[in-house]
Amino acid sequence: MAHTAAATLGLTKPNAIEPLQVTFAATDIESSEWKGDLLAVAVTENDLSRGPDARFENAVLTKLDSQLGGLLSEASAEEDFAGKTGQAVVLRLQGQGFKRLALIGLGRSAPSTAAACRAIGESVAAAAKSAQAGTAAIVIASPGAIQEGFKLNAAAAIASGTVLGLHVDSRYRSEPNNVHLKHVDLIGLGSGPELERKLQHANYVSSGVIFGKDLVNSPANVLTPVVLAEEASKIASTYSDVFTATILDAERCKELKMGSYLGVAAASANPPRFIHLCYKPPGGNVKRKLAIVGKGLTFDSGGYNIKVGAICSIELMKWDMGGSAAVFGAAKALGQIKPPGVEVHFIVAACENMISGTGMRPGDIVTASNGMTIEVNNTDAEGRLTLADALVYACKQGVDKIIDLATLTGYCRIALGLSIAGIFTPSDELDKEVAAASEVSGEKFWRLPLEESYWESMKSSVADMVNTGTPQGGAITAALFLKKFVDEKVQWMHIDIAGPVWSHKNRSATGFGVSTMVEWVLKNSS
Repeated sequence: MAHTAAATLGLTKPNAIEPLQVTFAATDIESSEWKGDLLAVAVTENDLSRGPDARFENAVLTKLDSQLGGLLSEASAEEDFAGKTGQAVVLRLQGQGFKRLALIGLGRSAPSTAAACRAIGESVAAAAKSAQAGTAAIVIASPGAIQEGFKLNAAAAIASGTVLGLHVDSRYRSEPNNVHLKHVDLIGLGSGPELERKLQHANYVSSGVIFGKDLVNSPANVLTPVVLAEEASKIASTYSDVFTATILDAERCKELKMGSYLGVAAASANPPRFIHLCYKPPGGNVKRKLAIVGKGLTFDSGGYNIKVGAICSIELMKWDMGGSAAVFGAAKALGQIKPPGVEVHFIVAACENMISGTGMRPGDIVTASNGMTIEVNNTDAEGRLTLADALVYACKQGVDKIIDLATLTGYCRIALGLSIAGIFTPSDELDKEVAAASEVSGEKFWRLPLEESYWESMKSSVADMVNTGTPQGGAITAALFLKKFVDEKVQWMHIDIAGPVWSHKNRSATGFGVSTMVEWVLKNSS
């Protein structure tokens, strides 16, 4: 990650880490003939069924067990391995073409979703890291159980899961972790140019997800708004054949009358940056214009309505730029994929929400760039204030559709938990597009209502609106607030990613939203 010349608080600089490089190949070789460090066999509970002679009925397992002199049968029984989801057993071998064999449990049936296939890759990555394997092969014991039309996406999802499972963010450790796995063969899912392209596509998307994860994981003393702008500009310079970057400072934003955004930024010693990347396809011929807008609070103290108490998790508020991470992660992936026929604007109003004598106070009135006035009754509802000006700006780019992503409300996290993002849109068409994209990405979304009657609680006695209403339906009123800043002619969707942006189990960012946004753009591409 780039770092400005000025010293950061704490003198912290991220280590330069080599990008994760894993190659994938599809082959129809017999799994028993494969040579390398780790052969991983994904099995269902039914695959482990045995006949009257106590031998496996599954052809792949039968052949491997015979080759290993019955060791597979013995190990699966002794280790109490039943093929259940999450189960895994690894055998160390001698005198074989492969040094280790891993059995990965799939549960009752073969994988039929991207999420299930990604989990296979993650399990293989865990086994490969433990064994320090440099090469691996993945075989589905019953490949015929996977629908033919799903095999391409299944292979891509397994590849993505493997790469993402290998990734460990060690930029801030004194001793970085090394990844040994460099090559993976996928056996039995087909072969040929189309599958090879799909596997390369998976690598592109995974690189975007990892970039997004690294952005969110970066502490706020390192990833300031200026550094976030530098990271975005690096995407534009790396893929300069399709990207341009426009970075606006506070003075330029003032000229554009972005009072809502600048009000949030006013208290911080770190200056704001309004970031706009524009993707134009090779050869031109644009048939559709899209915008993806992300919330970019590199740290959120809550302002004068400061976050207090354990439930507020102020120590994790570096993640409040998770929407911008999804935006720029998608941009990085699309810069490599280069879809035709679509122009995409990636927009982030980056700043910090801090406390100082120059800061926004409860009760202040700010004026957005569309002229609407907002009474700030809660400085900790700042994300919507920054998004207001970002959405107005996006509409001025002449786009047909806008999706914004934001860690906007705790209410959405309470409603849907930590795995599902809430979506709000008046457009059924846009809802169907994102649903189709999520089928490929494996990320989970749930549509919530835009109940117009709830707007009553957002009315102000002195301005056009307040920035927060009653706690009841708080995620809905937040979405209704954003809707006020979108042109009626533009199809718009708001995605609240406050739940799935962070894995509390892994204490790390998830990269949520990147892959779905990539697939959404591709579905709008000619």
